[in-house]
Amino acid sequence: MKIQNCLATRVQINYVDAALLLIRLIVGIAFMIHGWGMIQHPFDWMPAGAPVPAFFQLLAAISEFFGGAALALGLLTRLGSLGIAITMLVAVATHAFALKDPFVNTGGGSSYELAAVYFSIALFFVLNGPGQFSLDRKFFGVRST
Repeated sequence: MKIQNCLATRVQINYVDAALLLIRLIVGIAFMIHGWGMIQHPFDWMPAGAPVPAFFQLLAAISEFFGGAALALGLLTRLGSLGIAITMLVAVATHAFALKDPFVNTGGGSSYELAAVYFSIALFFVLNGPGQFSLDRKFFGVRST
């Protein structure tokens, strides 16, 4: 399989592409905002004593800020979404298994609901691509399958 086929977009109905654009913009900007503080201090954005090594904090900062930008622009969408998906999968696992947080905390405390939602959205874009209204489509074209 050629690399261009992995980056090309599919032909879809316009209203679906408009919805994909809206979702990409909202989620991408949200990740850029979340990642902005992290990218300012990429090796130590977690509280002191956090069990996450500095290198993994860097990877999370890069995936959230630059992955969010990739989503919002629709440029290298699958790659940016893959970084976000991995980061959110780690967040879900941390909250669900290490911290024993519930899926939804009706008392307003920690939960893994939002991380699971973001993981699902990122996984969708990894598998489906950004849609017609994207820079990926402009630069890499449409794939046939």
